[in-house]
Amino acid sequence: MRYILILCLVFTIISCKSDKNAQETKNEEAKPLSAAQKIANAYGFENWSNVSKIDFVFNVDVNGQNRSKRAWQWQPKTNDVTLTTGENVVNYNRASIDSTSLGADRGFINDKYWLLSPFNLIWDESATVSEHPKEEAPISKELLNKITITYSNEGGYTPGDAYDFYYGDDFLIKEWVFRRANAPEPSLVTAWKNHQDFNGIKIATEHHRGEGDWKLYFTGVSVEIK
Repeated sequence: MRYILILCLVFTIISCKSDKNAQETKNEEAKPLSAAQKIANAYGFENWSNVSKIDFVFNVDVNGQNRSKRAWQWQPKTNDVTLTTGENVVNYNRASIDSTSLGADRGFINDKYWLLSPFNLIWDESATVSEHPKEEAPISKELLNKITITYSNEGGYTPGDAYDFYYGDDFLIKEWVFRRANAPEPSLVTAWKNHQDFNGIKIATEHHRGEGDWKLYFTGVSVEIK
């Protein structure tokens, strides 16, 4: 009889643990996605793990004249990077940056951020992400959702910077504001235009200021998946 009671007690404990684990799993599954996660997913974040190589050319035109052009190839699984500017080529790995590749890597971080910043809302875990009520967008004056990512004052190439993303109900970004060192006033404001899909990764290929003949855009974009 004592053996039977002990056996029943063991089964009861196991059953309670199973019920608790099942409830915890159910609660995790029911947890709503954050705005940052929904934005990243709208741009294909769930497909990023399949990306083996991405090529893109970062361009800036002012008054119809090209002021900047950098061609990049990035293999995210190995972190190998190639920069081509004119006839100059720099190859390096982001795990071993030295004085010869530091300048190239600064450019890479900047250009990649313009290309894939919706993913940085998830990648940059040390940054602070805050959601806001709907607000009038600075260029279109449209009432849009808003989310802000603010970086720590330590580390990185531009510590303390902040970005305000204005997005629609489809979670695609329509405008953003860059605020250097988290200043209250904007340092740069652009609209996001011409979204295109590259093997499941959505990219805004054009960025325009609200005034003046200024355009930042991407050409030669290709995404290889495996």
